[in-house]
Order: sequence, then structure tokens, then C-alpha cells
Amino acid sequence: MATVALTKDNFEETVTGNGIVLVDWWADWCGPCKMFAPTFEASSEKHPDVVFGKIDTEDQPELSGEAGIQSIPTLMAFRDGILLYSQPGALPPAALEEIIEKVKELDMDAVRAEVEKEEAEGHDHDHEGHQH
Repeated sequence: MATVALTKDNFEETVTGNGIVLVDWWADWCGPCKMFAPTFEASSEKHPDVVFGKIDTEDQPELSGEAGIQSIPTLMAFRDGILLYSQPGALPPAALEEIIEKVKELDMDAVRAEVEKEEAEGHDHDHEGHQH
């Protein structure tokens, strides 16, 4: 499966509607992004069960802002709609493979339980000390 261009129109649907989704945030002027692109593309051929999405930060500034992208390339890995990995920098093929394998091996029930616990704890603290 080749890479998919993601935009604000299909980002959420893609991330939540598929099992594992890797997202490459890039721009045409970015040298490291261009170096990483063939690695990302080659990996997409090796893993047909994973969605490989690319987001052009120049074309999608709104989405980049919402995601808090500070530097590119940034790679994000989602599984079942949960962000599991987000790191800037071009990765060598072996490092990208390692991330994909780790995401595939995760016990998502445990991850969901952890996310729910963090959200529950976070909500308790959100309202303390904030002035409205």
C-alpha cells in the first residue's frame, strides 16, 4: 500500500478508522523530509496492514497547528485512534521498522486502560487553580 495524502478533511477519519496509522509531517523545502520520504514509502510497501499518511505542513497549516508540530519531519504513530509515538527527525529504515513492530506488539487493552486512567486523573486537576 502506498502512502496517503492526509488533510484536515480526512485526518481524523483516517486515524480513528484504521488500526495502525503512521503519519509523516513534511514540507517541500525540508531537506531531511525529502531524505526520509523514500524510507517511509518503502516501509509502506512492506506493511500493507498499516496506513502510511503524509501531511504537507505548508498545505495544512491548520492541522499542523492543532497537532503542535514544531519541527519536521515529525513521525506520529497511532493505533486504534490513540497517539502512541510522536518524534521529530528523519529515521533510518531500521528505526522505523522498530517503531512499527513495537506498535504492532502493544497490548492495546493495557494502553486504553492507561489512557483512561490518565484522563481521569487529568480531569481532577484541570479545574484546580484555573481562573475563568
